[in-house]
Amino acid sequence: MSDSLANDVRDSLSKVIEDAGDVVGTARGTIKKTVVDTVKGAGEVATGTMGVIADVVSGGAAAASKSAKSTTDGVAGVVEGAVDAAGEIGVDAGVVIEEAARGAIKGVAEVGGDLGEAGVGVVRGVIAAASDIGTDVTQAGTKAVVSLLKAADEIGSEAGGVVRKALLSTAALPREIIEAAIGKKD
Repeated sequence: MSDSLANDVRDSLSKVIEDAGDVVGTARGTIKKTVVDTVKGAGEVATGTMGVIADVVSGGAAAASKSAKSTTDGVAGVVEGAVDAAGEIGVDAGVVIEEAARGAIKGVAEVGGDLGEAGVGVVRGVIAAASDIGTDVTQAGTKAVVSLLKAADEIGSEAGGVVRKALLSTAALPREIIEAAIGKKD
């Protein structure tokens, strides 16, 4: 199911993003609906959820990387949608954050997109969604960074280095969260 689902999401979201003025909102809404519909359609939230979330985010992040004017904005919207879906499908937001980070970096890597921008988008998306759903922003941001770095390092040390550098050099993210989380990973 994973490659097929990721490819389906990538293809459909690519078309939607190209026509969208609001990339973040469009990606967020599309991914949230896809996660909720797919998980509820499977009938078993606990067993099928994690793979579905990673696959949907992977396809969405790949589409955002190729279709959006900003990989950061597109990936942020994709991740926000996945985290938003957590409450609706009855899954712990922390688990969704881990899967979303893993899926996003995998999807962007598969299409040769900018992993640094994707990493910033993941953390920005998690922080925005955590704030919206009432989850502790510091804990969510830390979990996102740790999960993101683990996934990037699995791709290779160069990928991990690119993501670390991007996270540390952007002013758009809370520096104390990034530095604390990188310290936990290293």
